[in-house]
Amino acid sequence: MNLKQIRLTFALLFSLVAPGTLTAQSTLGWENRVGSWAASQQIPEPRNALPAEDLRDATLRQIVHLSIGGRTLRVHLSNAFGVEPLHLSSVHIARPVSSSSSRIDPASDKALSFSGSPEVTIPAGAEYISDTIDYPSAPLSDIAISLHIDTPPAQQTSHPGSRSTSFIAHGDLVAAVDLPDAKKVEHWYMIGGIDVVAPAGAFSIVTLGDSITDGHAATTNGNDRWPDVLAQRLQASSTTQNIGVLNHGIGGNHLLIDGLGPNALARFDCDVLAQPGARYVILLEGVNDLGGLSRMGEADAARHDALVQAILGSYEQIVTRAHAHGVRVIGTTILPYAGSGYYHPAAAVEADRQKVNQWIRAAGHFDAVVDFDKVLADPKDPTRMLPAYDSGDHLHPSPAGYRAMGQAIPLSLFAK
Repeated sequence: MNLKQIRLTFALLFSLVAPGTLTAQSTLGWENRVGSWAASQQIPEPRNALPAEDLRDATLRQIVHLSIGGRTLRVHLSNAFGVEPLHLSSVHIARPVSSSSSRIDPASDKALSFSGSPEVTIPAGAEYISDTIDYPSAPLSDIAISLHIDTPPAQQTSHPGSRSTSFIAHGDLVAAVDLPDAKKVEHWYMIGGIDVVAPAGAFSIVTLGDSITDGHAATTNGNDRWPDVLAQRLQASSTTQNIGVLNHGIGGNHLLIDGLGPNALARFDCDVLAQPGARYVILLEGVNDLGGLSRMGEADAARHDALVQAILGSYEQIVTRAHAHGVRVIGTTILPYAGSGYYHPAAAVEADRQKVNQWIRAAGHFDAVVDFDKVLADPKDPTRMLPAYDSGDHLHPSPAGYRAMGQAIPLSLFAK
């Protein structure tokens, strides 16, 4: 076949395509999808896992808080740590009457679909994204996700640190206006994210961290973690209203080893690079690695030096992998935690923290730096957190401390 014949063949093929088909596919491909809410997944530890009978013929109603708004949305469901397929017979979304109530506005209740079907079977180890649904949602608004599960999974996928009340009741009650007799827990199960169609130029910021990012000691149903404060500030400025914030903190998370949830390097691809519209990551990790070295006994100088180098190497890996995908990395210094009854850091541990923070502050490592250490440290004793910002355990900030952290991030970093 000569070149002229090839061209005629392609022209004929294109002429046979139904009118509008290419336009529809092109439009779908060029929609600007941006993550508005997300949570990292893990295997819940026994005290945070649900009894199997709680998940037999059960409805879970779980409330999440959006950052950026949009005219349409999709919900991400997760069976990331499941060991067998997970069947959900129905999934609905609605607007809750409050962040702490199982009651919804019935007029807002909508069923989700999955390739046109009201039910979905999620393979073991997989995520599943719903079909797009027209559902105009305001920034900083709440969405109730109600899902019905018929058979308990052999291994649950969860985000234990929800700081949000979830409701569990038996039967398929996904469209019920209220679940007055529901069991209440402060964990999320099998939900991973919500993305929206946003205006051109919109993008998201991923906050990657441990319990301080996850919000330990934040107000339950209060949405006052430091990433929440950042999202509120972005929405208050006309130049940054098209920026979403995705909280990918996991309590007890480490850079170097698995703790509660996979280590930061292991989860980087799914929790950062795969997030819709991710353009920046704010990294706050390392305190659990530092504190864990000598928690059960003293370590020698060589082990301290090796740990510091391993932490710095992991930071470099994160920057390298992010830059390969066009994502900029904002490093943050590790907060003071002298007096912590959990880690009881000695002088050598504090010296490690100072070395790590000095490297973070130095030019040429991160694209930008936010000095959380300086923001929260007590001027009278910089090894300790300022009492006004301390939750009481000398490791985690209070809501006031989280507010100070969220306010310390220059919005100009994202307005370029």
